[in-house]
Amino acid sequence: MRIRGMWIGTLALALALGPLAAAVSAQGKDVFIPLLVYRTGPYAPSGIPIANGFVDYFTLLNERDAGINGIKVAWEECETQYDTKQGVECYERLKGRSAVIVNPYSTGITYQLIPKAPVDKVVVFSMGYGMSAASDGHWFPWVFNFPTNYWSQASAVIRYIGNQEGGLEKLKGKKIVHIFHNSPYGKEANSTLEELAKKYQFELTLLAVDHPGQEQGATWLQVRRINPDWIFMSGWGVMNQVAIKEAASKGVRMDHFIGNWWSANDSDVVPAGDGAKGYKGATFHAPGTNFKVHAEIVKFVYDKGKGAGKKEEMGTPLYNRGVVNAMLSAEAIRTAMAKYGNKALTGEQVRWGFENLNLTEARLDQLGMKGFMHPIKVTCEDHEGSGPILVQQWDGKKWTLVSDWIAPMREVVRPKIEAAAIEEGKKLGYTERDCAKEK
Repeated sequence: MRIRGMWIGTLALALALGPLAAAVSAQGKDVFIPLLVYRTGPYAPSGIPIANGFVDYFTLLNERDAGINGIKVAWEECETQYDTKQGVECYERLKGRSAVIVNPYSTGITYQLIPKAPVDKVVVFSMGYGMSAASDGHWFPWVFNFPTNYWSQASAVIRYIGNQEGGLEKLKGKKIVHIFHNSPYGKEANSTLEELAKKYQFELTLLAVDHPGQEQGATWLQVRRINPDWIFMSGWGVMNQVAIKEAASKGVRMDHFIGNWWSANDSDVVPAGDGAKGYKGATFHAPGTNFKVHAEIVKFVYDKGKGAGKKEEMGTPLYNRGVVNAMLSAEAIRTAMAKYGNKALTGEQVRWGFENLNLTEARLDQLGMKGFMHPIKVTCEDHEGSGPILVQQWDGKKWTLVSDWIAPMREVVRPKIEAAAIEEGKKLGYTERDCAKEK
């Protein structure tokens, strides 16, 4: 566990005034964001770059801009090892520091924190993961998963596969395998894939891989027997490395093997060497460091010796994921400040900022992220932002984008979201909001 983002002035004040100063700082002199991380354990290869991207972007804000509109960002890391029980314990320990947002970085942890959010007045921001049903803001006002969710991703991947085959109608009779981490996260896409299999008449096989994913021999024997046309994977941590090595050793066409956006990082493909060439992955932002934001991080963070990791490891997909997540958190807070003032905000105020985020092309350009990601507009009804995805491909040395933005099948996904939101919301004792009255 590490505390970062604190500044010399605050430490000096704490030394001068003792415990009272520390309490004042914790009660509202900064924006405090708990960081649930996993830098150790079998998921560390995936967790470390995300945590580094988060920390580097928040450090950039503090070093370059004195925070968000001059309000410093403070954070504390708490190690979860991607374990739900440890993650909830981290949240409970850190929420008392006037936390306004929590990024669980685990679908299992997210499900446990959702009921706590309206009670604790802490926004749950599960960016691109978590409960897909929470995309419906009518039922889940405190949960946000923009810029897209697992159901939308699954539909966009099937759209991509259809396009590669010459049209969605060409999927009839094709064999598609989904290899997934046997956890709430890994299972999240299954219902959408099953619905799409019926709609487009392709043969879907679901193959679960148990935690942590190092034993996959039997899984890949099944893959060899099925001989699928395409493989989609929802993996995490060491599972991804093992799967890609197994696929390469079994002679799988790597350009027909697509990982979801948690299964397409450098740490997933490098261990397989040349065998990983051609492997693809979904993403909702670009890979690499050819963006102004990375130059700014080098100038204001790494050149000052304040980087969270190694400078040469910047730009991997999961590092960039952390940068994007921190940026979106900051921009939602900035949106709230435009209404409530440049000060440390309450959870309710920050929630309003999330629900009214409108990240335009012009703003992305100002942030040094032009071409890095897609604009996002969040509303009371839509906490997902209905964002499209990209497909990237590993060439043996780097990731390259090989698609334009691919829209999700909203006509399939949105009705599923609304039906599931009613079911999940009622389980939690929630009532439906009238979004017309929220405007």
